[in-house]
Amino acid sequence: MNRPVMIAVVLPVGLFAQAFEVASIKPSTPQTRTLGIYTFPGGRITGENRTLRDLMEEAFSVQTFQISGGASWTREDRFDFEAKPPASSPASKLNPRMSKLPPNEVQRQMLRALLVDRFGLKYHRETKEGPVYVLTKGNKLKLQESKDKDEFPWVGSNRGGAIFGDGIAGINISMPLLAVRLSRYMGRPVLDQTGLEGSFDFKFEYPLPSDDQRPDVVASIITSIQGIGLKLQAAKGPVETIVIDEAEKPSAN
Repeated sequence: MNRPVMIAVVLPVGLFAQAFEVASIKPSTPQTRTLGIYTFPGGRITGENRTLRDLMEEAFSVQTFQISGGASWTREDRFDFEAKPPASSPASKLNPRMSKLPPNEVQRQMLRALLVDRFGLKYHRETKEGPVYVLTKGNKLKLQESKDKDEFPWVGSNRGGAIFGDGIAGINISMPLLAVRLSRYMGRPVLDQTGLEGSFDFKFEYPLPSDDQRPDVVASIITSIQGIGLKLQAAKGPVETIVIDEAEKPSAN
């Protein structure tokens, strides 16, 4: 039987190499409709309508299924936050070309420190062998070098929304990022083993069933990936889980 590798992580905020200088966290109001985390020049990050688990996904760069434990409020209560790094931090020199770009690793580390500080988050990591998908090259790649390297990295359906049923399209997407985005829909980690560097544009489409039945998401994604010359195969591999040991609702700023 495979035993999980457990790594306890209960660190005082002062031990983090980087931390935000100023941060505000407050409960979302009923009027808050925006969902997401945004980055701005100077390293500032904002988030609206986010649960603690949502924030952990961003801070640890994991998917929902890789977080376990915690009370029900960690999945239900929503918060808005705004944080700014100190001028001495490399993050303060950042100048993202668009606010939808995700935080970099320094900003993620700051976000982890913020969760420890404001939510009293205590957690540990477990890594064990489990079900994954492996992304590899096929025989005939149907990827084009990105036309615009400054374009927002996007992957979705041909209709412009989430990957669903009618094929797949991508703009300025690297293979590691494609693997991360696919993980969200596949319900398990996707490991990039294509060996392809750089970013790509691609598109593959096929007609939806005539009876308008909702296609199986996993099967349609596998078919779509084959359509752009890649392979997505089920396998066993390392699966990391972030386990919430303790957390509490943040006090007023």
